[in-house]
Amino acid sequence: MPRAERPLKADGSVLTEFAADLRLLREKAGSPPYRELAIRAHFSASTLAGAAAGQKLPTLEVTLAYVHACDGDQDEWTQRWHAAQTELRGDTTAVPDRTPYVGLAAFGVEEADRFFGRDKLVRQLCALVAARRFTAVIGPSGSGKSSLLHAGLLHARGTGAHGLEAGPAVVITPGARPAARLAAVPDDDRLLVVDQFEELFTLCQDKAERAEFIEALSRRHVVIGVRADFYAHCAAHPVLVEVLRDGQLLVGPMTNEELRAAIVTPAAVTGCRLEPALVDRVIEEAVAQPGVLPLVSHALLETWRRRRDGMLTVVGYQLAGGISEAIAQTAETAYRQLSPQQQQRAREVFVRLVALGQGTEDTKRRIERRELDAEADEVLEHLAAARLVTLDRTSVEITHEALIRRWPRLRAWLDDDRESLRRHRELTDATDVWESHDRDPGSLYRGTRLALARDLDRSSLTARERTFLDAAVTAEETELAAARTRSRRMRYLSALLAVLLVISTIATVRAVVAERDVTDQRNTALSQKVAAEAVSQRQTDPGLAAQLALAAYRLVPTPEARDGLISTLATPLTGHRDYVNAAQFTPDGTRIVTAARDRTLRVWNTAAPQKPLVIDTGHGGNIYSMAISPDGRTIATGSGDRTAGLWTIDGRRIATLAGHADAVYSVAFSRDGRTVATGSWDRTAKLWDVATGQEIATLTGFELNVKQVAFSPDGTTIAVSSDDRTVRFWDVVNPREPVPVARLATGHTDMVAAIAYRPDGRTFATGSDDRTAKLWDVHDRRAPREIATLQGHAEVIMSVAFSQDGRTVATAADDRTVRVWTVDDPAHPVPQAVLTGHNGPAQSVSFGPDGRMLTASTDHTAEVWTLDLGWAQRQACASPRRITEQEWNQRFPDVAFTSPC
Repeated sequence: MPRAERPLKADGSVLTEFAADLRLLREKAGSPPYRELAIRAHFSASTLAGAAAGQKLPTLEVTLAYVHACDGDQDEWTQRWHAAQTELRGDTTAVPDRTPYVGLAAFGVEEADRFFGRDKLVRQLCALVAARRFTAVIGPSGSGKSSLLHAGLLHARGTGAHGLEAGPAVVITPGARPAARLAAVPDDDRLLVVDQFEELFTLCQDKAERAEFIEALSRRHVVIGVRADFYAHCAAHPVLVEVLRDGQLLVGPMTNEELRAAIVTPAAVTGCRLEPALVDRVIEEAVAQPGVLPLVSHALLETWRRRRDGMLTVVGYQLAGGISEAIAQTAETAYRQLSPQQQQRAREVFVRLVALGQGTEDTKRRIERRELDAEADEVLEHLAAARLVTLDRTSVEITHEALIRRWPRLRAWLDDDRESLRRHRELTDATDVWESHDRDPGSLYRGTRLALARDLDRSSLTARERTFLDAAVTAEETELAAARTRSRRMRYLSALLAVLLVISTIATVRAVVAERDVTDQRNTALSQKVAAEAVSQRQTDPGLAAQLALAAYRLVPTPEARDGLISTLATPLTGHRDYVNAAQFTPDGTRIVTAARDRTLRVWNTAAPQKPLVIDTGHGGNIYSMAISPDGRTIATGSGDRTAGLWTIDGRRIATLAGHADAVYSVAFSRDGRTVATGSWDRTAKLWDVATGQEIATLTGFELNVKQVAFSPDGTTIAVSSDDRTVRFWDVVNPREPVPVARLATGHTDMVAAIAYRPDGRTFATGSDDRTAKLWDVHDRRAPREIATLQGHAEVIMSVAFSQDGRTVATAADDRTVRVWTVDDPAHPVPQAVLTGHNGPAQSVSFGPDGRMLTASTDHTAEVWTLDLGWAQRQACASPRRITEQEWNQRFPDVAFTSPC
């Protein structure tokens, strides 16, 4: 029989009354033994008995554990504990102006007295750290990883709580140069906490330094905090796989009880009161949601600012915008308080503070303040006062990534032109490298990278970035001038050698052969050089360009000359005011439809393309994709505004397809035209009934963005590609009940951005960010088999297409080229042509029924190509423009003038 408790003194003191009420609570619970209470409360029986002894006030943690074990009201006892503590201290006034909540910021060690609801996780983390040399805290953005590390682990280590040995710790974040940051930490046995470990993959671009940093960590006593969507990045490093095998703590959503403690207790600590209905309202909206903690904290902070007589109310919570709108409301208010010029500065600041995801969600990016011009300082201070950004002496960062997901204006800025933002980010990094190398000319941009950087809006660049770009332009112009000088010298030398060779032919037959070889080599070089010049001149003087291309091909029919002739005779379609993302022939070949980021469609008559029909779609974002129905009457569009649209070929809107939660990146019609498929960055594909505009099925299972959708020629199968490097196939004989049939998960080493079926349905093509395309045997759709790899592109492949006779496959890429292969035998593709002429990345490629090819580019144009060399030669001579002898001698020195026509 358990021993009876010692009677309490009848002195009416605060301690006696508190202990007596605890005992009464235990009696109401059936007077369970303290051993049984200890099992429920996770504290020892002696500690719980001491709480009700009346000799001292137990800690709040012990009190709430005692109350929980006895099924008491924890909110009530939290208030009672603080009232008792206040009376024992002799405090008669609360501190109403001390904020109970930290908003978007993570809890630091100094905020540990307001960090509640994670006691169980803190104990588990402390146990792991005490037992292991390497521990990882893993969870989605907004789950509270940083707070757990600082206000939980580091605070416990500083006080020696939870069985940890008290001692100092070092906290770092990887940044762009992680090895350098680690080198600054003395190599001793102090605990090393690496917060925001995902920066190792988002900011550090040096793979060797990344591996060096990971190897160094494996030899220390380390705790890392890493976002869950970067877990696969960690798994790619064998060292991390080994050390993380048994040392992981997963941070998930809070339970109702944990949320209640996180909401109620900080208010009680700071002398505030909460309407009971407010607590229930917040818990109802937040429970079981991942990444919701910063939203809760910010919403409650804004509610606290609207308190009445120290009371946080439901009305104040609603005025603040609640969990779903508070951050956006705060950010929008702060933004609208700025002048128009300051608003532009704010936009430039925010897009710099985001690391664009590549296979992952966008993340915040810490930058050095020197990356910004001094004119941004006033805007930064304003944003910091609104707690949207965090400043220190040298750096700036967004306070929490929840702002990226929840502020529509920032999402729109990021989605408006992600390609330009990536180029701008690369320019910023290159500027840093250049300055760190004492402005070494070898660190400057050249060639394609410089050309792409020059397309950026200079008004969005900082002074240091403009200086870098100007230095690169000057250096390239200097190098080109030097190259022209060398070329002239080489021509003089070639002429001299030619003279010497001619003289030597009189003496020996060997000299004759040598002369012929030199002449052939010279002619080959001239053919290649003039072919490239012809392509570059086709926009300024198309007639001369055609003559030059034909002359180069007639001189020596090299592959480069052949490609140059085809490229020069391409027909540009101009008129769009922004990137052209898609272009396609109608099935009968009489019209072409193009779709662009200027949010318009243009319908061109192939016989008279001078005056296209312009369709203003009204889309609220970039038109990423476009498809034409098999009967040629209907157009489908996919947009960054999260919708797809259906239009008649003459521009009448049929329906808006709404249902995706992110940008619609791809669209495709089924063979019978009754169904349209959409692929979205929300990681799903959807099937829609064209007649009604209603969604009929959703295809899920992807870990990252869906990129492309494609129906098989017989209409029985749909293929869907994703940034998770997979292609999935569904049986859609009944489109309302798709059935998974295969998952293609091997072959490519990066995101699969392009897919296409061969017209016979037996061969399938994929294009990837790994700069290769692959051909697959899919005659057994349940077991796709790789049969060939197409290589040669220097950048990511954006589009792949087969000709309608199935004998040709083409790929379009960010390196501004289109490559064409003959695939009579798909297992043994033969290179046919490398086409140039676009001044920006090639976004899409398709074929018409007559074999003509169509491409679209970020240079605001589409191009119609004819691969028939005979046609190209006839077309080059169709123009009245003829090359003059003077023009010939400038390009073909020492070659007798011969008109190519």
